[in-house]
Amino acid sequence: MAAPQIFAIANQKGGVGKTTTAINLATALAAVGEKVLLIDLDPQGNASTGLGVGRNERSPGSYEFLLGLNPLGECVRSSQIPGLEVMPASVQLAGAEIELIDMDDREHRLDQALNSPGGEARQRWNIILIDCPPSLGLVTLNALVSVDAVLVPLQAEFLALEGIGALGNTIERVKKRLNPKLHIAGVVLTMVDRRMTLSQQVEADVRGHYGELVFGTTIPRNVRIAEAPSHGMPVLIYDNACAGSQAYILLASEFIRRRRTIAEKAEQKAPHEPAS
Repeated sequence: MAAPQIFAIANQKGGVGKTTTAINLATALAAVGEKVLLIDLDPQGNASTGLGVGRNERSPGSYEFLLGLNPLGECVRSSQIPGLEVMPASVQLAGAEIELIDMDDREHRLDQALNSPGGEARQRWNIILIDCPPSLGLVTLNALVSVDAVLVPLQAEFLALEGIGALGNTIERVKKRLNPKLHIAGVVLTMVDRRMTLSQQVEADVRGHYGELVFGTTIPRNVRIAEAPSHGMPVLIYDNACAGSQAYILLASEFIRRRRTIAEKAEQKAPHEPAS
């Protein structure tokens, strides 16, 4: 069994650093030699903006791919980072929720496109990250059905655990009914400010509740992270030396180790083939 390859980055609560994590984790993974695709499934298109894809360059993109209007190759763009490609989101994606309602296999559209018999996506990239919209609608459901696992960015604030609870319930329902392999690969604490007692308490509560699911690496509250998208680039390119960039580099290293560990455990559990 191979390591998980396709990941949704999801949290139905907005403003938790979801897109920032998608952009910078993808960049850090590409920087260490992984072949990465970032699929922007958020109609706001912030991941596309953060990777320098102009609004007039976003079609065909994730909307067309999700609805089966264009093949994979036509919906992907190169980025300024070697090894990282992006499937951008256009404003048309906002109407996809309504269009999907009357379609056959409406929850499986993205799964069918990504996991086609030819397996082009899994062969072309080592890791595929899907930046989901801040909601639990049909577009996010398509992502959850198509992926191997979910990464959950979680802001270090008082109501953080309430938000992740709803997402966790959705993941369990999808796992039971539509995607048996789905699981939470990890929780990433974002916007952490250890100078604040509240931030420290939230981190302790999250770690106490989710244990080893929580990445050891945390993403600090950092002004350079906030500035980078307005320049159309990840913070790792905008200011490689800042605390935010260094945190995402560490997160990528931990992410890779976790994937490797999962693959090794799966191999150990797999039944050995009988000798011929």
